[in-house]
Amino acid sequence: MRLEGKTALVTGGASGFGAGIVRKFLSEGARVAIADINADAATDLASALGDQACAVAVDVSSNESVAAMAKHVLGRYGDLDILVNNAGITHLPAALDEVSEEDFDRVLAVNAKSVFLTARHFVPAMKQKRSGAILNIASTAGVSPRPRLSWYNCSKGWMITATRSMAVELAPSGVRVNALNPVAGETPLLKSFMGEDTPEMRAKFLATIPLGRFSTPEDMGNAACFLCSDEAAMITGVAMEVDGGRCI
Repeated sequence: MRLEGKTALVTGGASGFGAGIVRKFLSEGARVAIADINADAATDLASALGDQACAVAVDVSSNESVAAMAKHVLGRYGDLDILVNNAGITHLPAALDEVSEEDFDRVLAVNAKSVFLTARHFVPAMKQKRSGAILNIASTAGVSPRPRLSWYNCSKGWMITATRSMAVELAPSGVRVNALNPVAGETPLLKSFMGEDTPEMRAKFLATIPLGRFSTPEDMGNAACFLCSDEAAMITGVAMEVDGGRCI
């Protein structure tokens, strides 16, 4: 029960890595708000997981939507101990000069602007309380980029730098900020990363991972729980790979 008595919010929490983090946090005693643009999926998951979970509809790229989410969560729980910025998207694999402006704008809005917006609406309360843990779900793409995913790679590199900058600035206020860098996993985004989900493409991706498998939601939940728990009280500004050795 490492998170007993704590309140957490996980964006993109209705599926994939986000759902793995939600399940782990609940198993460790936290109350968890599952925030997702897919309101039905968030509601279904919250209903399945019990009274300690609630669902919130949000478009993390919209200031108005994030503000409404913050009002709802802080109104329901009073404060927030843990913020997980997990919501993310990618563009399909393409030459960097062939990605559309619309796709570029959407990737940066969801993967980067969202961190700015959640900080605007949740950090003031954390600073006032002088405690809190923020976890940004970045990617190995921000450390060891793959070709044809350039603007997605850049958005995750931005998130890693944002994590370190936030950690330095918020440390005197008692707020820790860390990141996780997963390798590709069994999530709704996997097909988008690969372009096509075939045995041959999976084998090509797996050949770059020394441990020989994709990241799982359970892997992410376990790592997230540690970094957001009091066991990691002296850890801030870290971008930890959960990647089976891919970045070695």
